[in-house]
Amino acid sequence: MTGWRSQWRLVLLNSLTCGLEICVAAGITYVPPLLLEAGVEEQYMTMVLGIGPVLGLLFIPLIGSASDHCNSSYGRRRPFIWLLSLGVLLALLIIPHADVLAANLSWGSTRRNQALQVGLLILGVGLLDFCGQVCFTPLEALLSDLYRERDDCGQAFAMFSFMVSLGGCVGYLLPALDWSGGLLSFYLGGQAECLFSLLILIFVVSVLVTMKVSEEPSSTLEPGPSESGRCFPRSCCYLFQCKLRALKSGPLMCLLRTCWSMTPAIYRSYCHVPHVMRQLCLAQLCSWMGVMSFMLFYTDFVGEGLYEGVPSAAPGTDLRQRYDEGIRMGSLGLFLQCATSTFFSLVMSRLVHLFGSRTVYLSSMVCFTISALVICLSKSVLLVTAMSALTGFAYATLQTLPYTLTCHYHKEKEVYMQNSKTKKTHINGFTITRDSVCLTLDNGPGDLNHKSGVSNGHAHYNKDNYPPLHNQNGLESEDFEKRGVGLDFAILDSTFLLSQVFPTLFMGMIVQFTKSVTAYIASSAIFGAIGIYFATHIIFDQKDLRS
Repeated sequence: MTGWRSQWRLVLLNSLTCGLEICVAAGITYVPPLLLEAGVEEQYMTMVLGIGPVLGLLFIPLIGSASDHCNSSYGRRRPFIWLLSLGVLLALLIIPHADVLAANLSWGSTRRNQALQVGLLILGVGLLDFCGQVCFTPLEALLSDLYRERDDCGQAFAMFSFMVSLGGCVGYLLPALDWSGGLLSFYLGGQAECLFSLLILIFVVSVLVTMKVSEEPSSTLEPGPSESGRCFPRSCCYLFQCKLRALKSGPLMCLLRTCWSMTPAIYRSYCHVPHVMRQLCLAQLCSWMGVMSFMLFYTDFVGEGLYEGVPSAAPGTDLRQRYDEGIRMGSLGLFLQCATSTFFSLVMSRLVHLFGSRTVYLSSMVCFTISALVICLSKSVLLVTAMSALTGFAYATLQTLPYTLTCHYHKEKEVYMQNSKTKKTHINGFTITRDSVCLTLDNGPGDLNHKSGVSNGHAHYNKDNYPPLHNQNGLESEDFEKRGVGLDFAILDSTFLLSQVFPTLFMGMIVQFTKSVTAYIASSAIFGAIGIYFATHIIFDQKDLRS
């Protein structure tokens, strides 16, 4: 996949990715002040911000697997993207106008007005975080459908990571700008209304561009001659049947029908994860917990730890001014992290080509862990800011390599998607195990040559020539051939959401116990070290299967 046309198509295809990240980053950044102004206490505000990730953990596997089995005329992934995008758009409309909506619906009662405003804000925040995070799963699956070759898939997800990082940079900058002094703010009603109107415009344009460029092929079957004949409108009954059949094939009915019918099988598959995906997800979870622990609490660490400010101090005092200055410096560090992540996303394909996926993944997590340790030990603002920028390497890697590895696993399902470590079958008195079958390597380390017969003295196992393998209990092993890439992308995205839930639940208790905000960054360094350990067990290519 070379040439500027292909790269430009990738940019347009990932425009919704960038638009989503802009809206989620800017919206979630701007929401806490709105919640506090509406009367929500700070301890409950953090619980409100956790609603979206918790809902995502429940529904991401359902949506990911349902998109694998959807047969809509609009494609497999796009109906889910449309529906989740509608949820994001609705949230962007509710959040800045919650006070106006509450005033119109409360019928003059002040008490009911405040409660309704808080309820609408919670609804908008939960809807924005949930739909915004979950929408990435069908977008990732769409990229996998359109770019199946390993090199093309790597470039596609490198561009995906670049657009996420770029969206984060823009999303963190937009709330920092003063929109209240412009002419647009005068007509729209204020800072919040102006900001969210701009977000709506960006999001709508990005949705339309991605939907136009993707052109996902239809997966529905054309009706046969006999079926077409039955739909000939000879009477009202036949006409009603035709309209009913057309309604059932619509995208919304397809989505609901697929979700309803697939729910038990989806969660059963969610619990029976192939060994390669289990290893990858374990490393991904620990790595994301390190990165997210850093990102969620870095600004508070700089404000209280480096600048020795007090967030509860009275406005205008020296302690409060130092804390606010530390928050601004911490925001600069996160912006530099996004900028660094953007750079590494652009060169990720070249780094993987030169050094290999294993080296890039491990080096990024080693770099992150060392940076976190330096931040814990240093009191220099300049050094801490530089180290925070360096953590962007791990952020870009975690958004790229796990998804390209998952695409590779699904392309070579007969090799990687095995249910047990050693499977036996008896053929003509001989016992064949998976460990005794040798697979011949092509030029690339991850490419496998699947041919029947014997070549270079190595036996080749062809699943078409032998009966299904059985496990030790005599039962047929689980068939991973039907496992879609959308479900495994959903599992990867669940690790990202789970990495946000855990710090919000336990970090406060850890800091209260240690009585130091340095525990935030120390915990992220510990999670990074654990992530390095589990990353050494990831199956990057066929050689790792043998070992």
